Amino acid sequence: MNHIPVKTRLRELNIKTIAILLMITVIFGNGFLTPLPEGLSLEGKTHTVSDIEFLHDLSYQKDGQTIHEQEIFNRVSELIDQAEKFIIVDMFLFNDEYDGKYEYPAVSANLTQALIDKKKATPDIHITFITDEVNTCYGAYSSSFLEEMKKSGINVVLTDLNKLRNSNPVYSGFWNTFYRWFDTEGQGWIPNPFSPDSPKVTLRAYMKLLNFKANHRKILATEKAALISSANPHDASGYHSNIAFVVKGEIINDLVESERAVAELSGQVIPDLETTVLAQDDHESNDIEVNLLTEGKIRKQLVEAIQKTVSGDTIQIGMFYLADRKIIKELVAASKDRDVYVRLICDANKDAFGREKNGIPNRQVAAELVKKTDGKIKIKWYNTQGEQFHTKLIMINHKGVSEIFGGSANLTRRNIGDYNLETDLKITASNDHEIVKAVSRYFERIWNNKDGDYTVDFDKYHEKSFLKTVLYRFQEWSGLATF
Repeated sequence: MNHIPVKTRLRELNIKTIAILLMITVIFGNGFLTPLPEGLSLEGKTHTVSDIEFLHDLSYQKDGQTIHEQEIFNRVSELIDQAEKFIIVDMFLFNDEYDGKYEYPAVSANLTQALIDKKKATPDIHITFITDEVNTCYGAYSSSFLEEMKKSGINVVLTDLNKLRNSNPVYSGFWNTFYRWFDTEGQGWIPNPFSPDSPKVTLRAYMKLLNFKANHRKILATEKAALISSANPHDASGYHSNIAFVVKGEIINDLVESERAVAELSGQVIPDLETTVLAQDDHESNDIEVNLLTEGKIRKQLVEAIQKTVSGDTIQIGMFYLADRKIIKELVAASKDRDVYVRLICDANKDAFGREKNGIPNRQVAAELVKKTDGKIKIKWYNTQGEQFHTKLIMINHKGVSEIFGGSANLTRRNIGDYNLETDLKITASNDHEIVKAVSRYFERIWNNKDGDYTVDFDKYHEKSFLKTVLYRFQEWSGLATF
């Protein structure tokens, strides 16, 4: 009988142990050590302007009828028509994929045609369209809308999501180590996750989806004006409730630079653009200040704004997803410790393009906020009827001045923790300015159900499920979630 010397066995064991440890190190390194690409997490300069516009889309019930008020993409069409030098669009969801038993407005096709028509009418105009890989099911197939734009001479950029930081690093470590190098395109055999009528997809595409990375921005910029929004040009999102701001002035330069960074990390270039016709900042009028914020700087500025609140101040939030632990902590402290009046209008997280959701995270967070403040924080749910309350809007009213945050960012770790690509506008204005009054009217209207049925009381979707609370906390901490 052959006996392997003890030293030899130990040597072999040590080699195996070292190999395993090296593999674990590589996997975790590929998950945790992805740096933030250059040009992201932007805190733009403070610009003073005299003109800013607040827009909203609202779906609600009135006298037994469903009403759809839609302003945002009508304004997008006007901005495209008015452009002369350049148009930059960066939009997350941009497709017409949905369950065929429902009917939605043709938002994606309309925007595609508007840009193509503009390029034909003004051949010298530069148009860049940036979007997310979700619209090709992460490379499984091509988008007919994007291909049409390419043929018309429009610069199309599919964001390279691999360059973004990993919000769920354990899974992303395995993906980056073993599967990232394989093409996701090919003959699919798995049902499409977005529509039964869309092409089947490969397993590799599904595995890339589970990275949960996104270019979640929603902006349009021309040399004349910029729009920062929560709305996607996505057919199945066509009846969602959303908000947007239109602003002019030198802040457009900040927006262009923030989009240039996305193009560059995706291996493409936005050329130097003619901006001589930009409206200059209005230095005579200092009652509106605006800042462009992206990614983690949204959280930084919002936390600082909440921390400055004192008794007599008001915080109003309209939000699709609220889950970020830092924001929750600051809201509780503002209400409980400083007697700040806080009220929230949230989506109940029950509707998702014809599918029923489980209420996570908003119902669990809402229950926590009410419990920890003994009911001082007031919460209502938007009364959705299949669509979503997709708004991302915060207004903080101090004595004499207000701060408003609005754009693409949900208040979640993924959205404001330097993971997703996000763009928000921060507005600081005197309380007697029209922009503050317009946002105030918006909140008052839907909170108090003026001229329609918008919101329902907290108790309607109040949940006390311990298991769902644990699941929410794990998902927010680990990144293994879609919110």
